[in-house]
Amino acid sequence: MSVRILRDGTAADGLAADDRGLAYGDGLFETLLVHEGRALWWDAHWRRLQKGAERLRIPVPKEEHLVDEVSRLVYATSRAVLKLVLTRGAGGRGYAPPARVAPTIVLSLHEAPDATPAAGLDLRWCDVRLATQPALAGIKHLNRLEQVLARLEWNDPAIDEGLMLDERDRVISATAGNVFALIGGRWLTPRVSECGVAGVMREWLLAHVDGASEAELDRDAIETAEAVFVCNSVRGPQPVRRIDRREWGDFAAIRTLAHRLLAREPAFAFSFAPWLGDNRTET
Repeated sequence: MSVRILRDGTAADGLAADDRGLAYGDGLFETLLVHEGRALWWDAHWRRLQKGAERLRIPVPKEEHLVDEVSRLVYATSRAVLKLVLTRGAGGRGYAPPARVAPTIVLSLHEAPDATPAAGLDLRWCDVRLATQPALAGIKHLNRLEQVLARLEWNDPAIDEGLMLDERDRVISATAGNVFALIGGRWLTPRVSECGVAGVMREWLLAHVDGASEAELDRDAIETAEAVFVCNSVRGPQPVRRIDRREWGDFAAIRTLAHRLLAREPAFAFSFAPWLGDNRTET
C-alpha cells in the first residue's frame, strides 16, 4: 500500500499520536476510484470534502497542491482505490480544538474491489440503527462505528451488503453506499438530511436520471419495489438480487442507467461487465 502523509502541507513520516482524527474521529474522508492514472470524480469529491470541512470548521489545503500530491501517487496506477483522509491534526487531550489548527492529510492507495457478480447482490437488513444527527448528516466524517457494528452482524460470504434504517424505521442506506428503489416507474433514494452520507454517485444519479428524486422510504417500500440497487463512487450502481426472502430477476431498468453512466465514465465497465453484458437498452 502506497501512503503519503502531509502535516500542515508538509510531508511527514507518520501520523502524530495525538492526531484528533485518531483520537476522536475529528475529520473527513473521501474514497475515489483510480483508473489509468486518474482519480475519478475529483471535482465532486472535492466539493463534498470542502462542504464537510466547512461544517466541522477544519481548514482545507489548496486544491492545486492536493491535486499535485494525488497525481504523483496515482499516475502509474492502472486500477485502484484512493482514500483521502483529512483530520484536524494534532491537538493533545480534550475535545476543545487547539487555537492553531495544522490539518493532516493522509493519501493511501488500495486494491480495487472485484466486479459486481453477474447474479447481483444478496442483502440483509441490519439490526443496528443510524442515529439522527443533522449536524453531521450528509458529510463523510470519520465516525463510522454504526457501520462497523452493522458489518459485524454477519460473516456469511453469501451476503454482500446490509441495509440500514434509522430510529424511526426509515431506510437510509447500505453500510457502504446509497440505495435506490424503482417505485412506480421512478428511481427513489432515501433522504440524508438527518443521518447518512450524500454519496457522490448518488448525487450524479439524482442529477442525470430522469425522474430520480429523494423520498422517505420504509422497509416495505424497498421490498415491494420493481428493482433495487446500491451504489457508491468506486463500484457504481450494483443491482440487488435478494433482500432476505424478496428476490428480483430483471435488471433491465438498472442496465439502462448503467449505460448512461458508462457514456459519462467508461471506467466503470470493469465493475459492470459480469451483469451488464451487451444488452444495451439505452445509450
